[in-house]
Amino acid sequence: MKKKLLSVLVAAMMVAATAVPALAADTVKIGVYEPASGDNGAGGKQETLGVQYANHVTPTVEIDGKEYEVELDIVDNESSNDKGPSAAAQLVSDKVSIALGSYGSGVSIAASDIFKEGGIPALGISCTNPQITQGNTHYFRICFLDPFQGTVLANFAKDNFKAKKAYVLTKLGDDYSAGLGHYFSKAFEELGGECVEETFPDGNSDFASYITSAKNSGADVVFAPTSTEAAALIIEQAASQGLETPILASDTWDSNVILKAAKGKNLQIYVTTFYQEGGNEEFDKGIKDYINSDSTAKSNNGGDDTIAAMSAMGYDAYYVALEALKAAGSTDPAKVNEALWDVQYDGVCGHIEFDENGDAKRDTAFIKSLNSDKGSWDLVGEQGIDGKK
Repeated sequence: MKKKLLSVLVAAMMVAATAVPALAADTVKIGVYEPASGDNGAGGKQETLGVQYANHVTPTVEIDGKEYEVELDIVDNESSNDKGPSAAAQLVSDKVSIALGSYGSGVSIAASDIFKEGGIPALGISCTNPQITQGNTHYFRICFLDPFQGTVLANFAKDNFKAKKAYVLTKLGDDYSAGLGHYFSKAFEELGGECVEETFPDGNSDFASYITSAKNSGADVVFAPTSTEAAALIIEQAASQGLETPILASDTWDSNVILKAAKGKNLQIYVTTFYQEGGNEEFDKGIKDYINSDSTAKSNNGGDDTIAAMSAMGYDAYYVALEALKAAGSTDPAKVNEALWDVQYDGVCGHIEFDENGDAKRDTAFIKSLNSDKGSWDLVGEQGIDGKK
C-alpha cells in the first residue's frame, strides 16, 4: 500500500514538473512605427515587411553576453500627423528600446517629440525630409535626404532630357511632397531651368486638370513627388490624356502599386530609390521565399514577390538597431541612443554610418525607369548630385 502510494506521489510530481513552463527567455522590444492604412499604407506595409523578414532571419541578439529574443512591437500610425503621436505614445508605454520608422516624413516629424519626451531613440528608414533630425539628438535615419534627392532629379532632368521647363506637382500640407518639390525646383532653377508649380489638396482623386495643366505648360518634364495612391491616379490620367512628357518621381513611386498601375501604358516614368532588385542575390532569394511562403506577407507586399526598396531598407534598419543594442551592451533606450552615433553597418542597400545630425552619409541614388511592357523597373544607373557614378 505504501509502495502504491509512493508511486502515485512520484507520478503526480512528474506530471507537475512537466506542467511547469520553462522560464521565458529575456526579451528586447523594437518598436515599428509605420502606416498600415491611409495614403501611405501600401509603402508602410512593405517597409514593415523588410523589418519582419530580418526578424525572421535573426530573431535573437546577444547583449552584454546574454541572448535576447527580439520582439517586434508594431503600431499603425495611419499615415496621419494627427493620429501618429498616439501610436508613438503606445511604443513609449510598451517600453521599446528603439523605434523604427516611419514611411512618410510628416508622421515621423509628428512623432518626434513623443519619442524625445519618452526617452526613446528613433531610426528613420525612408523618411527623407531634413526636419526629422534637425535640432534633436534622438532621431536618426538610414536614407538619403530630400535636398540630395531633389538635386539628383534636377540634374537628371537637365542631363538626360535637356529640360528647360519643369511642371512640379505636390500635395498641399504634406511635408514630404512639398519639401521635395521645393528642393527640386530650387536645384532646377539654379541650373537655369524654369518651374511651373501647382499643388493638390488632401483627399483629391481627380488629376485630369493637373495633367492638362502640365501639357499646356510646355514643360519638358513633370515632377510629382506624391504618395503611391496619388501616383496611381496620376498615371491613369496621364495615360488617358496621352501625356508624352517624361514623369520624374521620388522613392515613394518605387512600388509594385505603380508598376501595376502603369503596366501596358505608354508612359515614361523615372524614379530615384534606395535599392534595385538584383543588388544582393542572397537577400533577394531569401525575402522572395519568405513572401511566397506566407499569404499575409504576400498580401502586404501588394500580392506578388516584387522586392520594394522600402523592404530592403527596413531589413537594413533592423540590423542597425541590433548593432546599436550590442554596442550599448544594454536594452536601456538612453544607452542605445548614445551607441547609435558610432554604429557602422554594411547592409544590402550599402554602407551605413551617421553624421553629426544623425543622418546617413549617402551620396548616390539608384535611378530606375518603367518597363511598361513587362510591368517592371529597368535600372538606369546610380547617380550623385553631379551625375552618374
